Amino acid sequence: MLDKQQINMLFLLVIISLSFGQTLAYSAYRDAQIIAEFKHELEMNHAKIARELVHSANWASVGTISANDVVKDYPMVNIISIDDNNASNVSTGIIRFLLTDLDFTGIDWQVNNKVSFMFSDEQTLHCKNAKKDPMEPTCARVMISGQVKKIPKSSPSYNSALNVFIARHPAAVNWMKEHAFYLCELDIKNIFVLDFYGGPHQVKASDYYAINI
Repeated sequence: MLDKQQINMLFLLVIISLSFGQTLAYSAYRDAQIIAEFKHELEMNHAKIARELVHSANWASVGTISANDVVKDYPMVNIISIDDNNASNVSTGIIRFLLTDLDFTGIDWQVNNKVSFMFSDEQTLHCKNAKKDPMEPTCARVMISGQVKKIPKSSPSYNSALNVFIARHPAAVNWMKEHAFYLCELDIKNIFVLDFYGGPHQVKASDYYAINI
């Protein structure tokens, strides 16, 4: 049975089809194309798309609520390098990153620990190479909201996670020496995936982590 979002999307596709019919006359080919696109959307694994985007990205746009006096309580955005590999370079889906209290994000999360990470297929240049505008819904994007968890150096996973991160981001060695960066991971509370027309899809964190890529 179709859910409400799928029904709305099918309705949208029908409207698009009718508009073509009014301006260009009836096209059986166009109708078939719209139906094929709709079926393709139903078959999409949104959790898998989220995992693949996270794994392929070296960085994320990160939104916080600013604690800076100049823009206090306004949304703040930053670029944060990320990694989700384990020691075998296999994706885990766990988003790890380095923060410093000298930067916006490092201060903001300690005042209001609500953050959102955004990943886009444009980061891999897939959309540009396919001649898709980054704002097109078919240029997939994932918005992951949650809370920052600072990983203590005493944690059994700390050294392994840090070494894996540095392998992907060698410059991090100097960051930690000079600017007191510390290792964190994202405690995921919600995931939205926009990968087709008709609005975003909500993905459970458990479904996201269950994916193997």
